[in-house]
Amino acid sequence: MGVTYGIIPYKMLEAIFYIIYATYALMLGAASKQLIFAVRHFTPPRQTHQKEHQKELPSVTVCIPARNEVHAMNDCLTSVLASDYEKMEVIVLDDSSVDDTSTLVKSFAREGVRFVAGKPLPKGWLGKNHALEGLLKEASGTYVLFLDVDTRLSPRAVSNVMHYAHSEAASMVSIMPRREDGWRVSVLFSPLRYFWEIMFHRRLAPASAGNAWLVSRDELKEYGGFTTLPLAVKPEAHLAAYFASHATYRFLVSTHEFGVSYEKKWRSQLMTSVRLLYPLLGAQWASMIIIVLDLLFILLPVGILAFGLGLGLDVQHIILSLVLVLGTTLIYGSYVRRVWARSWWVGSLLWPVKVIQEIILVSISFIQYRRGRVTWKGRPLRSEAQN
Repeated sequence: MGVTYGIIPYKMLEAIFYIIYATYALMLGAASKQLIFAVRHFTPPRQTHQKEHQKELPSVTVCIPARNEVHAMNDCLTSVLASDYEKMEVIVLDDSSVDDTSTLVKSFAREGVRFVAGKPLPKGWLGKNHALEGLLKEASGTYVLFLDVDTRLSPRAVSNVMHYAHSEAASMVSIMPRREDGWRVSVLFSPLRYFWEIMFHRRLAPASAGNAWLVSRDELKEYGGFTTLPLAVKPEAHLAAYFASHATYRFLVSTHEFGVSYEKKWRSQLMTSVRLLYPLLGAQWASMIIIVLDLLFILLPVGILAFGLGLGLDVQHIILSLVLVLGTTLIYGSYVRRVWARSWWVGSLLWPVKVIQEIILVSISFIQYRRGRVTWKGRPLRSEAQN
C-alpha cells in the first residue's frame, strides 16, 4: 500500500499504532493488577464486634479543623455525635473564621463538643497544619481521629475504625471515603485524585486520604507532630510514609458498612486538586509535561475510535481501539463501583471527560502556583515544594 499521511508512509503509521495498542494493553494490565491488590488489601473486614467489647479499646479524640465552614459543620458534627463509641471526645478548632463557624460550633457545647479558638498563624506555616498542631495539643485520647468537615460518619464508623486499628496494632489508619449520594455534578465529575492514590500506591509511598485518618497521639508527638511538617500540603501523606516504613500504617477504602463517606461541592473538589497537584508533582515543569503527555496517551484510543474512519484507517484499528476503550471503562468502572453508592455506571462512562478535566487541572495548578495565585481558605498558599 503506497498511501502516506503527510510524509509518514501508511505502513510506518500502522506500526506506530500497534506499538500504541501494545503499550496501552500493558498499562491496562498493570492497572488491573493494582485494582486487584486494592480490593484484597484496602477493603475493610466485615465488622462483627459488639458494643460491650468497646471497654477493651482505647479512647479517641475526634479533631476537626475549621475555617469558614458554616455550610458543612452542622452535618459533620451531627454525624460525629451520633456515634455509638463511648470513649470519645470531640474538639473543633476554629481557625480565625470570618463567618458564623465559631457560633455554630459553640451551639454544640451541651452535646459535648469542645470549642478551641485558633491562634494567629505564624510565619512559615500553612493554616490547616497549624490548626492540626493546635488540635493535637488539646487532644487527650490515646488515638486522634482527624476529620475534614465534609466527612460524614455513620453511627458505627468510629467503632469500626477503632476495632480495626486495635486488631491490626496500627499506629495510623487512613480511610478513603465513599460517596453515598449520586446523580450530582460533584459526584459525576469528581476529579481523579483518589483513583491516582490507589493506582500509585507503593509500600513506602502509600496511598492516603486527608478526609479521615486515625493516628496514635503519643507516636505522632514522638514524630514531632506537625512542627516537622509546617508547609506540607498533604501532611497525612508524609506521616503515612513514616508509619509504613515501620509497618504500622494501614489504608482502607470505606464500604457502606464501614461508614465513612463525604460530601463536597464540585468547585471545592477542583480547587483541592489545583492546590495539591503542583506540590505532589514536585513543582517541576518536566513532571507536569510528562503527566500531561501520559493523560493524552490515555485518550489516544478514544481519538482513534472517534476519527479513525475519517482518517481512512482499516477496520482492525477501530476494533482494537474499541477494545481498549471498553477495557479502560471496565477498569475505571470497577473502581467507581466500590467508591460510589449510586450512578457508578454513569461515572465509568465519563472517564474520557475526567481525563480531559485532569489535564486542565494539572495545567492550572502549575500556572497558578507559578503566578502566586493559589489560596487556601482565603490565605495565599506557598507549599514546601517552593522552599
